[in-house]
Amino acid sequence: MDILLLEKELRKRLAFPYRWHGRQSDKADRMTAFIYRTANFEQLRQKVAALPPEIQHYAYNRWLNFWSAKGVEYLFRQHGNVEAAPDPYNKKVDFTINGIPFDHKTSVFPKAFPHDLSYAQHHKQELIRWLYEQQSQEGRLHFSNRLFLILYNTVQPEHHWKLKAELSFIAEKIAAYLRTFELKNTIRLNFGQGVVFSDIVWIVK
Repeated sequence: MDILLLEKELRKRLAFPYRWHGRQSDKADRMTAFIYRTANFEQLRQKVAALPPEIQHYAYNRWLNFWSAKGVEYLFRQHGNVEAAPDPYNKKVDFTINGIPFDHKTSVFPKAFPHDLSYAQHHKQELIRWLYEQQSQEGRLHFSNRLFLILYNTVQPEHHWKLKAELSFIAEKIAAYLRTFELKNTIRLNFGQGVVFSDIVWIVK
């Protein structure tokens, strides 16, 4: 993967509004499945041109989320203690760190979380539990080991989402996190299906 080229394509998305028309759903996912095969932003624009406006926005958002996530996964795999998941279609495992399987999810700092960034950084277990409990239903629902990359834009708090395109900056944060990674320092939770390990990589700029 050419991470600099991908970053360049993701940055093109930033010129367009980031709007969601309702919650994510399996039906809308099926209507915009072409985003998985379209890494080029101009090609994406051509493919969404004939769709209703709300589905166009949905496709733009899913495209950014998917390709940013692919870039993040690639960045993790560049480190010696990280290996790709044996099954690339396993929705619960993206890679292993020191042999421990993890799914990863990039999320903007949630507006609905009832505390500010400083509180969340000092009480990350509370935020992690909240994120698991708020996760979407249908195909996205699972309680397995997960690393959250939490984005926070200190200059433009209303545009946390734009940090999804900042792959070079995210790479620095991932490298710093992995240098000191130890399972004993992660958060352990139990949602009634056994213990899960989770943690947060803070992407604050």
